Amino acid sequence: MAKLLLILPVVVLGFMIYAIADLVLIDERRVRALPKWGWAVLIVLLPLIGAVLWLVLGRERLANGQPNPRRAPAAPDDDPDFLAKLGKDADQDERIRRLEEQLSLLDDDQDDAGETGKPGKR
Repeated sequence: MAKLLLILPVVVLGFMIYAIADLVLIDERRVRALPKWGWAVLIVLLPLIGAVLWLVLGRERLANGQPNPRRAPAAPDDDPDFLAKLGKDADQDERIRRLEEQLSLLDDDQDDAGETGKPGKR
């Protein structure tokens, strides 16, 4: 019984720290019912109950691990439409190849001009 009285506060403190860390790291748009500062006060004043309420009621759950459909993608690799378009642009590859060829020809022309002794070339 004495061991339980020593372990229980440590477990509650760890759970409270987890809840506070989760609250700090979560996106503001996923917080429900109270503002972040309100949840922080609740977790600190009522450690066990506040942490449980935060995890059950305070944070918006992700549906099947997918981001909220109301939220716009934060980066191109978060946007499935952007990723789908990457593989479909074959003429862009052709255009890049032509531009690289033109650049190579321009480099060759400048190398030839540099051999004639124009000033400014090292």
